[in-house]
Amino acid sequence: MTATTHPAAEVIRRAKDKQPTFGFWSVLDAPASNERIARLGYDYVCLDAQHGLLGYAGILQNLMAIDAGHGAAGVVRVGANDAAAIGRALDAGARGIIVPLVNNAAEARAAVAAARYPRAAGTGQRSYGPMRSGLRIGPTPAEADEAVLVLVMVETAEALANLDDICAVEDLDGIYVGPYDLSLGLGGKYPLDPDVQDSLEDRLKRALTAAEAAGKIAGIHTLDAATARSRAQQGFTFVTVATDLVELENAAASQLAEAKA
Repeated sequence: MTATTHPAAEVIRRAKDKQPTFGFWSVLDAPASNERIARLGYDYVCLDAQHGLLGYAGILQNLMAIDAGHGAAGVVRVGANDAAAIGRALDAGARGIIVPLVNNAAEARAAVAAARYPRAAGTGQRSYGPMRSGLRIGPTPAEADEAVLVLVMVETAEALANLDDICAVEDLDGIYVGPYDLSLGLGGKYPLDPDVQDSLEDRLKRALTAAEAAGKIAGIHTLDAATARSRAQQGFTFVTVATDLVELENAAASQLAEAKA
């Protein structure tokens, strides 16, 4: 099987074409679990290197497990807008990266530059050392750039103010909205505080409109199927459905309640 015929390559192509793409969020360093989840029909499994409980070895092992699941694309939310972190995640075989806390066009351009290889007319600055990714993505730098998804997170009031400029950044595939940090940035006392819900919904519509106008992917994070379905119906095309730690806790609580009943 070649890099371009692996099922995950088709996932990235569909995502870039703004076709509906649904994913699972993983914060646990659990390769066997992520391999199973990658077989269920999710389009992507995103490893959370910002708030997740896994280090670089965990990123590598879990990306291998997701590939072994032979279906979902392995995506990494890197810990920061840092060229070294972005490059290492991609070298390990990530088919997409999500960069947190991007507040303006300059920061978005830095994220894109870290994820793209240098070329004559571009601004890519990624160092060539594909390691594992050369087995799955590429093999040439131009092919790798085409096959890799780059999203930046919109999760602050400053990012909202600079949304049009962020969406205009060349070679950026799209935005990924973080509603929890965004609701705090809008004055919420805690994530998804009902007191700021109307304001949050207005900002989400604004983000969706800006992405669509620029021809970019509009992605969003959710924690349950009903919300994910609602956001997809709203127009978001790259939608995270659930998170492993939350799902594990909910399932355990439900089973215990039923047993005790």
